[in-house]
Amino acid sequence: MTAGVGRTALLVAAARAVETHRPDALARDPFAAAFVRAAPDAVGWPLHPDEVPGGASDPLWGRLGRYFGLRTRVLDDHLLASARAGARQVVLLGAGLDSRAFRLDWPAGTVVHEIDSADVLAFKQSVLDDTGAEPVAERRPCAADLRHDWTEALLGSGGGSGSGFDPAAPTAWLAEGLLLYLPAEAERRLIDDVDRLSAAGSTLAYEIKEVTAESPRVRGGPVYTSARERTGIDLPGLFAAGPRPDSAGTLAGRGWRVAVHRPYDFTALHGRGPRPEPDDALAANRWIFATADRS
Repeated sequence: MTAGVGRTALLVAAARAVETHRPDALARDPFAAAFVRAAPDAVGWPLHPDEVPGGASDPLWGRLGRYFGLRTRVLDDHLLASARAGARQVVLLGAGLDSRAFRLDWPAGTVVHEIDSADVLAFKQSVLDDTGAEPVAERRPCAADLRHDWTEALLGSGGGSGSGFDPAAPTAWLAEGLLLYLPAEAERRLIDDVDRLSAAGSTLAYEIKEVTAESPRVRGGPVYTSARERTGIDLPGLFAAGPRPDSAGTLAGRGWRVAVHRPYDFTALHGRGPRPEPDDALAANRWIFATADRS
């Protein structure tokens, strides 16, 4: 669970735990700390703002952690808005240690499908079982490798219970912190599959880096350096190399309404969150929101 990209899920969980206890929290995740405590490789990671040296000025648990808190809030809001508009099935692509099936106020009848590797899902389930957590929505874990075909696992996720994925119904898709790590061809296939399986009114939210070849000054800056030195996670080393597909353009060309935002747009909206700085590791990040218009 704690190798490679799977370990970044623990990084995000720790950031969510810290965010949960901020007096001005953007999002609250009561399960995040339990995931971190259960991982031997995360011993000593902070779970509360009082445990962050330097507070908000700390590049890792202050600035990057607040980024993850803001991202959580914005995507929570997006998914709930999609569900309330009629998308009663939610698909979390690369679900990681996401606990949205347990902590959000889902409309009745919502089904949340969580797709990730078998080891991540097994670790997650063991921790949730230990906490006695009960999902708010119908939850369907689906073990699959998102670099290859994952649609068969999703389509069979009902197990005969009647709660399987229905491509004829609107879906709220989320790829939070996923496409940064996928090879370009895997991203193209994923976008093709989401488009093929999306009825009118479906939504998709995902995160990319607009510029993948960040400058040496950015790559050597405090956010990436502190993550590597203090958690052992080399984030730039995990990012997929080479030119990236224009997935937003592909979706727009297929009749999706697409909006592209900088994270700082939401810092301004909420009045808190990370702000631009020199040699900024977050400057190239973009959050994409798309809605399928089949009219």
